Amino acid sequence: MTTSRKKTRNLREHVSVGHGRFGKHRKLPGSRGNAGVGMRYFHKLRNKFYCQIVNLDKLWSMVLGKGFLPENKPVVVKAKLVSNTDEKKIKEAGSAVVLTFLLY
Repeated sequence: MTTSRKKTRNLREHVSVGHGRFGKHRKLPGSRGNAGVGMRYFHKLRNKFYCQIVNLDKLWSMVLGKGFLPENKPVVVKAKLVSNTDEKKIKEAGSAVVLTFLLY
């Protein structure tokens, strides 16, 4: 095809040359594919991932891994995760363990 019959000759005085004014014809928009995006999570609700950490040193100076619970003060421990040894120590002290789950 000769140069005079190519599409670019016809679009010489047009502003956007057939690529649209809004979207614009740019080289590699957004890099290669979805490079660098990673796994996206649309409408991420933060309360599903909330897991509060309790410092047991400040809670009646007890450390369940090493120490003990006072027997005269029963406690209700609410947690997502409790180890077997901790649960055993809590129940021996007359306290209770309540496991809380988030249902999706």
